[in-house]
Amino acid sequence: MTRRQLIRHSAWFGAAVGLAVVGGEVVSQVAGAPEAIAAPRPDLRFAQISDSHIGFQGTANADVAATFTEAIGQVNALGYQPDFVIHTGDLTHLATPAQFDQVYQMLNGLHTPHVFTVPGEHDSTDDGGQRYRSVFGKGTRGDGWYSFDIAGVHLIALVNTLNLRNLGHLGPDQLDFVRKDVAGLSPDTPIVVFSHIPLFAMYPQWGWGTDDAAQVLSYLRRFSSVTCLNGHVHQLFTKTDGNITFYSGTTTAYPLPNPGAGPAPKPVTLPSGKLHAALGIREVTFQRGQHALAVKDERLA
Repeated sequence: MTRRQLIRHSAWFGAAVGLAVVGGEVVSQVAGAPEAIAAPRPDLRFAQISDSHIGFQGTANADVAATFTEAIGQVNALGYQPDFVIHTGDLTHLATPAQFDQVYQMLNGLHTPHVFTVPGEHDSTDDGGQRYRSVFGKGTRGDGWYSFDIAGVHLIALVNTLNLRNLGHLGPDQLDFVRKDVAGLSPDTPIVVFSHIPLFAMYPQWGWGTDDAAQVLSYLRRFSSVTCLNGHVHQLFTKTDGNITFYSGTTTAYPLPNPGAGPAPKPVTLPSGKLHAALGIREVTFQRGQHALAVKDERLA
């Protein structure tokens, strides 16, 4: 994909987008447009937050803990209790014990029975993710990957921020885990995969991609609906490849620049009053029977 195509397909600090999976096909819809289908009360509702970077200090956001607190409050004010909340990595900025303790305590403020996480590269800066796993790794396998089922949906949490070269990397053990994990599932099982770094080549020059993603995606192509959620890039982006749709989420901390704007991504300092429009949360809902999956991105209020 060229840089021009990338920009054209991006939703910078974007409008909310909904999608429905009907008969295994993904149909997108801009929020506020007339509803394509009248969906009954969902069987599964969860939220995604990402890239809180607790411990960051800089002009791009003078108080990342405050905006993360606002994001948690926005999840708690959705009007329902999510079945769970996922955090797609870079919980901390420097992976210190104090930062992990702070984000752990803050996540406990979410009104939900379960919080699921994956690490970002900032969560494993010098120890291979050991401090992250000591706090958030209970019940996981290998370097922190795992899967679970709820309301007819199969969710897979992947770790692609260890053993980094230029791009994200999964490795043979994790690839084998996914292959075995989905082997017995029916092709009509909705699959949701969440990781920190994108599982598609969003902008490889900046490491925005995963070098062995093609292998893991090959195990998922037989399923009628696959949704991949990620963080890392601090901006909204959607890409569809056959039966697989990728959604990059925004951040609760600070924006990153347009891909290609400079030699490397660095925190962007926005004009006064503009930061909240670049931050946000994501809602995901699923209706059993109608095979409906809805994704909605919301700016930080």
